[in-house]
Amino acid sequence: MVNKITVVGAGNVGATTAQRLAEKELARRVILVDIQEGIPQGKGLDQWESAPIAGFDTRISGTNTYEETAGSEIVIVTAGIARKPGMSRDDLLNTNAGIVKQVSESIRDSSPEAIIIMVSNPLDVMSYVAKQVTGFPRERVLGMAGVLDTARYRSFIAEALDVSVRDIQAMVLGGHGDTMVPLISYTSVSGIPVTQLMTADKLQAIVDRTRNGGAEIVKYLKTGSAYYAPSAAAVQMCEAIVNDQKRILPCAAWLEGEYGMKGLFLGVPCKLGRGGLERIFEVELTQSEREALEKSAEAVREPMAAVKL
Repeated sequence: MVNKITVVGAGNVGATTAQRLAEKELARRVILVDIQEGIPQGKGLDQWESAPIAGFDTRISGTNTYEETAGSEIVIVTAGIARKPGMSRDDLLNTNAGIVKQVSESIRDSSPEAIIIMVSNPLDVMSYVAKQVTGFPRERVLGMAGVLDTARYRSFIAEALDVSVRDIQAMVLGGHGDTMVPLISYTSVSGIPVTQLMTADKLQAIVDRTRNGGAEIVKYLKTGSAYYAPSAAAVQMCEAIVNDQKRILPCAAWLEGEYGMKGLFLGVPCKLGRGGLERIFEVELTQSEREALEKSAEAVREPMAAVKL
């Protein structure tokens, strides 16, 4: 347990994240921040009133300023506008870049030693904005992408094979978008290669569905985007950091030569501990996987170049 975790953005993703953090008692205090007056205060109070029933002692509160957040060990950023039907994550670029820039300035000033977990989309570029604005080292700025994408991939495989999700081992790398790279060569069911359990066509259909997983939910919701799975993914990363678990999770990390790339955030296997990012693992990829990862990197670089800080 740490003393304080801040969640920026009291929308569906942020509020659900705050509740999950409290129920796991990862911090003594969880602060929910949002610019809308009354929203974070009301949601924070409602969540705190659930504590006697859910059985947690983490104190949740809401605020419109960053004064209460001072000294936060971890800040999870969910602020920004959500996707609407027909919108890509990159369509959110300019609006959310401005929002994340302001948020990052406030984090830098109020919690200069914090670890940032970025959830706002387009995630890889927003992670870049946060790193540039705060000046934090790469160990303390991470993007929640691969955990969510991998969860979707695993859930679809479990559904197709009618087996427990607990037995699916998999990893999705690359940018958080249509060019993400589910690693079929590393996908197994209790150690059995998935290629032995389903046809190539069926597996490719699952890969395609994973890449469009967010858009599929947006299409159903019409006025919003996913929040249960994204919040669970952010909290899993947070838990690995708070409890120094040394988990190896696919996260968006700032590359400095790994996989032959540098100067961008990209989903790669990361070891997470109390200091944040402790190591990036470089795994052997097939030729097609490496080409797909390079293509995904280019899809991240293009909107990065369009951001003006």
